[in-house]
Amino acid sequence: MFFGVVTLFPDMIQATLQQGVVGRALQSGLINLQTWNPRDYTHDVHRTVDDRPYGGGPGMIMKVEPLVAALQDGQKSLPNGVRRIYLSPQGIPVRQAMLREVAQEQGMLLVCGRYEGIDERIIQCEIDEEWSLGDFVLSGGEIAAAAVIDGVARLIPGVLGHSESAVLDSFENGWLDCPHYTRPESYKGKAVPPVLLSGNHEKIRRWRLEESIRRTLQRRPDLVNNRDLSEEEKEILEQLDHTD
Repeated sequence: MFFGVVTLFPDMIQATLQQGVVGRALQSGLINLQTWNPRDYTHDVHRTVDDRPYGGGPGMIMKVEPLVAALQDGQKSLPNGVRRIYLSPQGIPVRQAMLREVAQEQGMLLVCGRYEGIDERIIQCEIDEEWSLGDFVLSGGEIAAAAVIDGVARLIPGVLGHSESAVLDSFENGWLDCPHYTRPESYKGKAVPPVLLSGNHEKIRRWRLEESIRRTLQRRPDLVNNRDLSEEEKEILEQLDHTD
């Protein structure tokens, strides 16, 4: 899969993604990462990539010409039809289902803003979608881009060490992930739940599902609304209503 990033700070992207499972996927060739810096498409001695906003106001706006040139070069280098996504606080909140959808495609081209943002006409003419990590503002889109690439890459077969790792993650089945434990069996008076030591795989599966549903109800009850439930999930929800 091909990931492209248009950014003023390519080293930030490269350094972040060279670590861990994504770094190993890059080294093995499971994924490909390229960056394009708008500064490389400027024609003045200062390599200027920002300009004052029309109408006045604080801050600067990324210049149209170098940003578009970098974006179009990136688009030519990636497979046809890849999504052009601008990372923005005004975008659609990123959800696991969005990452799963992209993981089935050939790649994506991410555009990182800086300063006060980019010219609205670039969004209208050159961008397919705007994505956001949440209701907060970062200094630029690089951290968001790295997070999106990490989230998509781990869904690509072969990237994670265990084929079931991504399937068991939070949000994959609509619930938050269950609690996890490792050695020692007791820590500060808190013991590992006995069912996890039982060796009974069906009981362990059921306990994990119950704990996932319990945790979701406690922390993200909004995820329960408007979703289709299996008979087992309905049974567990009814049980929790009577016990919690």
